[in-house]
Amino acid sequence: MKRIVIDQKIAVCVVFVAALFMSIMDGTIINVALATIQQDFGASSSAINAIVVIYLICIAVVIPASGWLGDRWNTKWVFLTSLGLFTLASLACGLAQNIEQLMLTRAAQGIAAGALMPVGTTMLFRTFPPHQRIQVSRVLIIPTVIAPAVGPVLGGFLVDHLSWHWVFFVNGPIGLAALIFGVIWLQAPAQEEVGAFDWMGFILAGAGFAALLYTLTEGASKGWGSPIILVSAAIGVGALAALVVVELAKAKPMLDLRLFSIPLFRISNLVAIFGSAAFTGILFLMPQFLQNVVGASALESGLTTSPEAIGVVLSSQIVARLYPKVGPRRLTFGGVLGVAVMMGLMSTIDAETNLWLVRALMFGTGVGMAYLFLPIEAAVFAQIPHASTGQASAIFSMQQQLGSALGVAILGSVLALNHSGTTINQNAQSYQYAFLAAAILAFVSACVALFIRDRDAAATMAEHGEHSELSHSIA
Repeated sequence: MKRIVIDQKIAVCVVFVAALFMSIMDGTIINVALATIQQDFGASSSAINAIVVIYLICIAVVIPASGWLGDRWNTKWVFLTSLGLFTLASLACGLAQNIEQLMLTRAAQGIAAGALMPVGTTMLFRTFPPHQRIQVSRVLIIPTVIAPAVGPVLGGFLVDHLSWHWVFFVNGPIGLAALIFGVIWLQAPAQEEVGAFDWMGFILAGAGFAALLYTLTEGASKGWGSPIILVSAAIGVGALAALVVVELAKAKPMLDLRLFSIPLFRISNLVAIFGSAAFTGILFLMPQFLQNVVGASALESGLTTSPEAIGVVLSSQIVARLYPKVGPRRLTFGGVLGVAVMMGLMSTIDAETNLWLVRALMFGTGVGMAYLFLPIEAAVFAQIPHASTGQASAIFSMQQQLGSALGVAILGSVLALNHSGTTINQNAQSYQYAFLAAAILAFVSACVALFIRDRDAAATMAEHGEHSELSHSIA
C-alpha cells in the first residue's frame, strides 16, 4: 500500500499545536484540582504548592540546554522524545498514590516540557521561511489562548464529575496521537554543527533561571524579605551575572547572548516580557477576583474570563492580513496600548459590576493581545541566522517563562500590599490596585514597541498573494 505523504509544513504544525495545547493547558488545569489533591493525600499546603513550583523549576533548568540538544541530536527526535516523556509522566501523575510520587512525576513532566516548547519552535521556524511566519502564527495562536481558557473549565468538570486523576489522564490521548503522527510523518532535518556540551553554561543558566523563577513565583506568598526568598534571589542574580561573563567568552556557548546585539530580537523580547507579564497577571488575578469578591463559582469564573480567548482568535485573523502592509511596530504599539486601556478600566470594577462588562473587558484585552502575539512571533527571529534558531528559541522561551512569573509576582505583591481588610469592598479595592499595575505593565510594553523598526522585519512582510496558498493549506 502506498504511504500517504504529508507536507512538512502541515506535519510540523500538527504535532507542535498538539504539544503546545497540551503543555499550556497542563499549567492551568491542575490549579482547580489542588484543593482536592491536598484533601485526598492529607498533604500540607507547602507540599501542595511544591507540586506547582517543582514543575516550573524543572522547566527552567532544561530550557537553556534545549537549543544544544535539538541541534546535537536532531530536533525531530528530541521533540518526540520530550513529547513521549511528557505523556508518560502525565499518566504517572494520575496514578500517583502519595504526594511524594506526585512530586516526582511532576518533575518528570517539567523536564519534558522544558524541551517541548523551544525545540518545537525551532522546528517551526526552520520549516517556514520568514515571509510565511505571520500566517503560521495565526494558526498557532489558537492553542496559545484556548488552552489557558479551557484548562480551568475542563479541570473543574473533571474534578467534580470524575476525580483529580483525570486532569492528568486527559493528556494521554492527545500526546499519544501526536506522537504516532510525528513518528510517521515528521522528517528528520539536517544536523546542525555544535560544539561540546557547555557544562558551565548549563549549570549557571539552570541554577540562575530556576532560582529567579522561584523567587518571582514564591516571593508574594512567602514575603519578599524572607530568608529563603532573599537567598534564592541572590543565587539567581549572581548565577545569571556569571553566565553573561562566561558565555560571552566562549566561541560556542550554550546560550549565545550575542544575539541580543540584534536590535529586533532584543526589542521584541522586551516587548513580549512586559506584555506577557500583564496578560498572565490578569489571567492569574481575574478568577480570584470573581470567586473571592464577586462570589462566582469556578465554572462561572472560567466562563467569564474565557472571552479573552475568543477576542485573540477573532482579532488574529485581522492582524495577519494587516501585518504585511503595516508591519510590527504600529500594530504592536496600538494593540498593547488598547490592552493597557482595557486593564485600566478593570481597575474600576467591584462586587456590584455586571459580569457582562467584565466579559467585555476580557474580550477587549484578547483583541488587543493578538496585536502583540502575532507580530512579535513573526518578527522576533527575522534577523536570526538559520544556525542560531535553536539558541534564539531557547532564549525566547526563557523570556516567556520569566514574563509570566514576573506578572504573577508583581500583581500578587500589589494585591497583598493593599489588602487592608476582609470586607468585600476592601478586597475589591486591593484587586483594583493590582489591575492598575497590570495596565502599567502593558503601557510599558507599548512604549518599548515604538523602538521596533519595520525595515528590520522586512523579510517577514510578504505580499498577501505570496502566502495565501499557505494560509488555506494550514488554516
